[in-house]
Amino acid sequence: MPKFSANLTFLYQERGFLDRFAAAAADGFPAVEYVSPYEHPPEVVAETLAANGLVQALFNLPAGDWAGGERGIGCLPDRVGEFRASVDTAIRYGQALGCPKINCLAGFAPPGVDAEALEATLVGNLKYAAPRFADAGIKLLLEPINQRDMPGFYVSTTHHAERLMAAVGSDNVYIQYDIYHTQVMQGDLIPTYARLRDRIAHVQIADNPGRNEPGTGEINYGFVLPELDRLGYDGFVGAEYKPKSGDTTAGLGWMAPYR
Repeated sequence: MPKFSANLTFLYQERGFLDRFAAAAADGFPAVEYVSPYEHPPEVVAETLAANGLVQALFNLPAGDWAGGERGIGCLPDRVGEFRASVDTAIRYGQALGCPKINCLAGFAPPGVDAEALEATLVGNLKYAAPRFADAGIKLLLEPINQRDMPGFYVSTTHHAERLMAAVGSDNVYIQYDIYHTQVMQGDLIPTYARLRDRIAHVQIADNPGRNEPGTGEINYGFVLPELDRLGYDGFVGAEYKPKSGDTTAGLGWMAPYR
């Protein structure tokens, strides 16, 4: 039976960030995830998790100037020092929140920068981060993000993620498998998961088109979610979608068969 994590960056947006935890717990989510906890002291977030009986499933490494449009700094040759400092910050938050998995956003490929330099930078950053996360008991993840929603994002397919992981050569770099992004870029959702399941550490869901609730688009989640179970996935499934009506609670009917 799938167990779901509420992505608080996408869900309950009518509430302040810290108030979203209680809303997720009231709706039956056992866990939460989000882009960033860094706007709040780690002890405040930890207290909010505990007060609502929630598990921290996942968050991202610091992703640069999010409000300014950045979506990660992992591939940027002129930001290596910042990336390394962000590893220490992420580990500090991860340990405070009891979070077992932290995701690296590669970022946008800057115009005019040689592709080999971008690859070397990201590989070098992952080589730096992977053993430090391992020492802290945390899995390091890398997420492919589709080129339609984020044109120019550096890692957009599982195939590229595989090549990068091979170049890093660490057993502590995993794929964050977002089914929505994979559907847009590749399709072949379950065969891809089955082939890579030993290298996938977290799964996220939304439907396509629209990135709305499961059941609103073309992805057959009535097949996909049981297949993840059958194939042995026992982690949280992150609900990372935009509620179609704008009301998260009203749109949770898709979860009913799995409660």
